Order: sequence, then structure tokens, then C-alpha cells
Amino acid sequence: MMESRNEAQDFVGCDLCQQPVSFFCRRCGVNLCDPCVPIHLRVKSKNGHDIVDYTSKDDDDTCHCDSHPQNDCFAYCKTCDAPICILCVSIKHKSHEMSELSDKIEELLKVIAEENDRLQSSKHELEKILDHTTKMLSSISLYYKQRKDEVTARGEEWHKQIEETVKKLHQELDDTQKEHEAVLQKRKKEFEEMVGKVDEMNGKTVKLKKSKNVKEMQTFVPVIQNHQNLNEFSQYSFPSFHECKIDPNYLQTYFGYVEKMQEKKTSLSEYEFKERELAGRRILEVPTVTSVIETKFPASENYQTRLYGMAVTDDNKVWMGGASRKLKLFDLQGHLHHTVSITYHGMYLCMYNKQVVYSDQSDKAVRMISDTDTVVTMFKTGDWMPYGVTSAASGGLLVCLRKDDQCKVVRYSSTRTVLQEIQYDSQGQPLYKDATCITENVNGDIIVTDWQKKAAIAVDRLGIFRYSYSGKDIEFFACSVATDSVGHVIVTGGVGRNISMLDRDGQFLRYIIPEGGIKDPRGVCILGHGEMMVGECKTGIAKRIKYLDE
Repeated sequence: MMESRNEAQDFVGCDLCQQPVSFFCRRCGVNLCDPCVPIHLRVKSKNGHDIVDYTSKDDDDTCHCDSHPQNDCFAYCKTCDAPICILCVSIKHKSHEMSELSDKIEELLKVIAEENDRLQSSKHELEKILDHTTKMLSSISLYYKQRKDEVTARGEEWHKQIEETVKKLHQELDDTQKEHEAVLQKRKKEFEEMVGKVDEMNGKTVKLKKSKNVKEMQTFVPVIQNHQNLNEFSQYSFPSFHECKIDPNYLQTYFGYVEKMQEKKTSLSEYEFKERELAGRRILEVPTVTSVIETKFPASENYQTRLYGMAVTDDNKVWMGGASRKLKLFDLQGHLHHTVSITYHGMYLCMYNKQVVYSDQSDKAVRMISDTDTVVTMFKTGDWMPYGVTSAASGGLLVCLRKDDQCKVVRYSSTRTVLQEIQYDSQGQPLYKDATCITENVNGDIIVTDWQKKAAIAVDRLGIFRYSYSGKDIEFFACSVATDSVGHVIVTGGVGRNISMLDRDGQFLRYIIPEGGIKDPRGVCILGHGEMMVGECKTGIAKRIKYLDE
């Protein structure tokens, strides 16, 4: 009896005649027996029919009726906004507005496809963010070590100042001690003489007491009367050391502090839109030369090149260096304002704390020109030869260094402490073969031109490789590099080459070819207001080029 009841529960009948089911229509969600299949096929359906063997119907995801779980849905009730089976149609939903299930499926799939397209379109940006986050995570210990090194460097600087203060105070005490000893020695001698005089008077008095010599007594009376008693004398105290109270808040204020990790919400779509707008719409189709400067640097004997490096000042003048041991300061109209003598050719220049800085390869040093035109050695680079140099947003300097067949970028603090060395990629391979010029972009990227690799190579602020640019469609020779306030990367292509403009991710945007052209571009600096200064290394001419329409 139990087996008969179970068999009845497992029985599935045709939705049209309740005979044992053999087939299933996937399009309509209807169970069919063998005789009813031809009848069902005659029923018109917008999307046709898909008749399969009933045993394979579950191979496809089907929708089961909520009210009758044993039945599959074959229609859609618009009134109730729910899929229904054939029993629901004849009972609960009889007077409701209905449509074919396939129509609803098509409608939903269209929405899903549109949303999926939207998600897929953002996948590239998500992957970029994921990649950046992964790199940050892998480098987090390095980043925090760098911050600790900065704190250590600050502590060493304070220790140095404290040691110098202790030394100064020790010297003051030594000098005061000598002075004190000299004064006391002098006073001691004076008092010894005074005591001797008093003893002498006493001895004379004792002698005269036993004498009858009135004349001798008369002579001694005025002598002893004129000998004055000591009424006052100077006392010299020992020096005291007055300790200043150590206030932790005072120390924190002057030593420095750690800025905590902060979360900043950024709208990806808005950011990308603004970046494309700034990076594309404002670039002039035909850049214009607004002024020309004849620098009059002599030609080098070996390469016949004249103009090398340049750096722009806060008041929009440009320091230029060439094949001579002089630096020249020009205004943007080409007037020469100043000339200073240096210890080496001005090939690699930058501005640092409003002073012009250059690399001296003859003495492996980085030097600065003071306000009095004196050449000041900032620091020596040991066995490494300095090349490109640039000021960093953090307040220090970034310098390209070479030794034998090795190259690296070193970040120096404002106290000349080495904070970071960038030399290898994540696989331990050298990043550079011939690191030459360097700049820092607004997003923290460090961009270096490499003469041997003929490329501009960018790493992020942690030293993780970001991209490499080796020219676009033509032979390329990376020479100098600069960035503007938007994040555009400007790379000069060397002798007979062009000027490339990239976006902040290293994607080529276009060539900067001004009216009248540019020949042998080398040194480059950004002037602001959508202008740059580019030097022609062979002619010695610097051209002021407007490339953005602001």
C-alpha cells in the first residue's frame, strides 16, 4: 500500500491530458505526453518551441512554480509580477494579465546584458585598481620602512644638534673654568701678600715692644696707621646648568609627526572623465612658438652639441646650461639676466629651494649656486656618478646614479640622508641600463630616461614599475623628460627626433611639433600656462612653445 502511495506522489502527468509525461517544452515550460507534442507544436509562439526529452529537462535551469512546486512555470503574470504554471493560469490568475514566459525572460535577459556590459566596461579600471592595490600591499613593508628611515634620519639630525649643543656647553664650561681659575689664583696671591704684610706689621710691633727706640717707633706709627683693613672682597660663584623643561608637545611640534592613514572617496567615472577632458581637449592641434632664445653656448668638441639642461624659476625665468662651465639665466623674452661660473658643464639642472642645482660628474657631487653666486657642495655621491637630478615633492632630491654597468635612482632627504634606492624590478632585474634624466609626476611617479634602452621608464613612489615608453611608430631616443600640472609626460627624442606627449599612465597622446618645427630637441622644462621651453642641442636655440589652449 505504501509503495502505491509513493508511486502516485512521483507521477508526473501531461499538462494537457494528464497522461504520463515523455517530453518537455523549454520555451513554454509545459510537460507533454507523446500524443500531445504535435498539438503543442501547432500553438503559435513568438520564440518557437524547444521540445526535449523529459528526463533531460533539468539540464537547463528551469523555473518551478511557487504554488505548485511539482510544476514548471510556462507563463508570466504581469498583474502579480510572478512566473506561474498552467494550474495557476486556470485557478488563481485566471482573470490577470499574462504574457509568455519567454517574453519576460527576454526582457530580463536584456536588462542583465545591459548591466553586464556596464560592469564589463569598468573591469579594466577595476583591474588597474586591483593591480595597484596588490602592488601597494606587496610593497607596504618597504613604504613603512622608508617612513621609519625618515624618522630615524630626523632623530639622527636631532642627535647631531644635541651633540653639538653639548659640545658647545662643554667648551663654555672649560673656558669659564680657566677664567675662574685665573681670577682665583690672582686673588689668592693678593690675599697671601696681604697676610704677609699683616704678619710683617705684627712682627715689627712685637720687636718695638721690647725696644726703647723712640725714633723707630715714631717712624713706624704712620706706616701701621696707613695700612688699611680689608673691608670688602669679591666672591665668585660656580656656574650652574639650568635644564629646560622637556615638553612632549613641544618635541612633537618641532620634531615632526606621522600623518595617519586616511580614506578618500574618489568617483572613478568623474575622475576618468575629468582626466580625459584635461588630457585631450586642451591640446593645441598646431603648437606655436611664442619666443626664441639664442643662448650662444659654444659647441662641444666631440659631439658639436651646445645646449644641454634647463630649469625654470618661480618667477618664470629659465636657467640654461651648455657646453661651457657657465649657467645663464634668461627671461621668457630672451633677455640674459645673469651668468654664473660652475665647476662642470650644465648638463643636468633642477631648482631646489629656489636655488639652481647641477650634477658635477668631474667630482661626483651635487652642487648648488648660492645667492652670492658661490658654488656650494650639497653632497658627494661616493663611487657613483651623478646624472639627472630633480627636486621631489617630499622636500628632498632624486638623483640618477651610475657605476660601471649599474644604474639606480636615489632619494635624498632635505638633510642629505639616503631614504630610498630604486634599482631593480619585482623579478630582481635591473630597471635601468643608462639612467640619464629624471622628473617626478603629480601622481608621484618617478620617470627616468634611459639612453641605452631608448625609453622613458616610470615607477611609482614606492619604486614599483609602472610603464615604459619607447616611441610611437618611429625610432626613438629618449633624452630629457618633464611633466606638467595635469600629469602630461613630455619626452624629448634627442638628435633629429620629435617631442612626445604621454598621459600619466604612459599612453601616447601625440607629438608636439610646433609651427616651423623643432630640430634636435634635448633639454625641456614646463613654464606653466600651457607652455614649455625646449632646447635645440645642436643650434643652441631655446624655443618657447605653447601646446595647451588654456
